[in-house]
Amino acid sequence: MTVGPVRRVLAGAVVGGVTAVARGLLDLQAPAGQVRWTRTNHRGEPISLLEGPAVAVGLLAGGLVGAPSGRGALALTVATASGAAFGLVDDLGEDTSSRRKGLRGHLGALAHGELTTGGLKVLGIGAGSLVAAAVATPLVRTDGTRRSTVGWLADVVASGALVASSANLLNLLDLRPGRALKVATLVAAPLALAPGEGAGAAAGVLGVAGAAIEQDLAEQDMLGDGGANALGATLGAAVVLSAPRPVRLAVLAVVLGLTVASEKVSFTRVIERTPVLREIDGWGRRPVEPPVDRSA
Repeated sequence: MTVGPVRRVLAGAVVGGVTAVARGLLDLQAPAGQVRWTRTNHRGEPISLLEGPAVAVGLLAGGLVGAPSGRGALALTVATASGAAFGLVDDLGEDTSSRRKGLRGHLGALAHGELTTGGLKVLGIGAGSLVAAAVATPLVRTDGTRRSTVGWLADVVASGALVASSANLLNLLDLRPGRALKVATLVAAPLALAPGEGAGAAAGVLGVAGAAIEQDLAEQDMLGDGGANALGATLGAAVVLSAPRPVRLAVLAVVLGLTVASEKVSFTRVIERTPVLREIDGWGRRPVEPPVDRSA
């Protein structure tokens, strides 16, 4: 089932509007107060995490408006909601004194019986991604034939891994202003134009990026885990709904490869050392001020 152009445009417009309204309302009345949502960015300046829940609300609206079927809408809702909910748990409940960082660190803690908020996020998003994949993968094909149980389970596991790893990867990119939103836009644009059930959700991602990018680049807001995980999970679910199995497996291999590489290599350093990536990454962002020589 494909998504018509009118529905795609509508999804993008609705998501952009909902995201902007939600962000404004959260500014007026932040749950538990603004301080609860304030962090320090890479410059040492205060920045708000309220972009995250606003983006999540917009994406949830996009899943309902942009999906052409109830099955697609449910899959997108489960994927996005699990990414947002468990990401926010990590945002607001993370033990900053712990040295557990990255996927390997949190899985290592789980192996030793320690459940960090990051570990809970891994389990929660993983479970939500599997449920979303199960909903998105019908047992009966469009021609009426029934799939084998083993084949269906294999597809569900692979698709669930794609959704979960996409959520994690986009979160790894949310280290500089606008970076995660730019990457999400680059991924969502071809998906929004291509045929498939996930095109409306991809158009919604473009709407979110349009609504959030200004304050993100201005370093007033950041996605945080809640927003970045929700955004990545939505993109992963859109791929699952739109792409045939070979494409899904290829995308999964790329996402997993980048995730494994992130444990050894700094994405920021790679970007800074690659001229084209550095230029794209810096578009619209405040330049980094050189350190002041106070010895003079």
